[in-house]
Amino acid sequence: MIRLEPRPEPSQVMIYLSPVLAMALMLVVGMIVFTLLGQPPLKAFHAFFIEPINDWYGFGELLIKASPLALIALGLAVGFRANIWNIGAEGQLIMGAIAAGGVALWLQASTSIWILLPLMLVAGALGGMFWASIPALLRTRFNTSEILVSLMLVYVAQLVLSWLIHGPWRDPDGYGFPQSQMFETNALLPILIEGTRVHAGVLITLVALLVATVFFRWSLTAFQMRVSGLAPKAALYAGFKQKKMVWLGLLAGGAAAGLAGTVEVAGPIGQLLMPISPNYGFAAIIVAFVGRLHPLGIALASLLMALLYLGGESAQMQLALPAAVSGVFQGMLLFFLLATDVLIQFRLRWTHKSAVGVTP
Repeated sequence: MIRLEPRPEPSQVMIYLSPVLAMALMLVVGMIVFTLLGQPPLKAFHAFFIEPINDWYGFGELLIKASPLALIALGLAVGFRANIWNIGAEGQLIMGAIAAGGVALWLQASTSIWILLPLMLVAGALGGMFWASIPALLRTRFNTSEILVSLMLVYVAQLVLSWLIHGPWRDPDGYGFPQSQMFETNALLPILIEGTRVHAGVLITLVALLVATVFFRWSLTAFQMRVSGLAPKAALYAGFKQKKMVWLGLLAGGAAAGLAGTVEVAGPIGQLLMPISPNYGFAAIIVAFVGRLHPLGIALASLLMALLYLGGESAQMQLALPAAVSGVFQGMLLFFLLATDVLIQFRLRWTHKSAVGVTP
């Protein structure tokens, strides 16, 4: 029989190998799921993972979906390293989009692109930080759970957006649809690659990846947050300020999510409507952990998650599969990652049944 045996110390190999095993298991089980749905596995695999990126346009779509996922995951990773669990990035994304959209609707008629877009980006980051500051304040003042508070605020943000696009910001020429006016050209991110929808938001994510790499590797603050996450008592003994870590962790996630919301409304969407994103804020949590809270890993994991989004859309069109198939793959990826992470602390041992003792 098989039993789990504790390792003397965590396996460094399995830390990086378990995401690969999780992806492999996701693919194997995914093929079984396709078979149960009456689809030829190879045809379904091609439609889900190959067809969406078989040309430059498809590759561009992969980049613009991976960009907000990586951006949000980088912000979340700052807090996650210190065991500060920001689960409400989706709400912070929405509030960032609202703040940036408000600036666009107010100033786009009289402001040039060189001023308007930076203002929108700053407003978006501040909007996300403001929404993240609520769980930070409640955690540091009243010791509330930032998990529950940040998660509940997602639904409040959705209601705020719904009120705005049904009410004061509703497009009078929108034939009654709940949406804002389309943004003018000076409020939209410029296209980088002709023939695709790849916009300057991808560059923002690349800059964020570089900044995060430098921060995580050489910053004293990042070291303090890491110690606070791994050994809270040692951090307190060393004089690290726990409240400061909470604020930094949550505000970093809020700023990144708010920027992602700005990139969405100033990029592919071009207006405020519901939904702003297909749950990028929640999917980015999976991206952060599959990427092992490391910028390079997050970049690769965001491409995989973006492919799952595109594959789900392709499967709907080519195989007539339900839209939920993309969420099924995301759930399997997280499930298998959690399962294989057990092997970081434990190893599998094969034992004969007769050799297994029974303790009274």
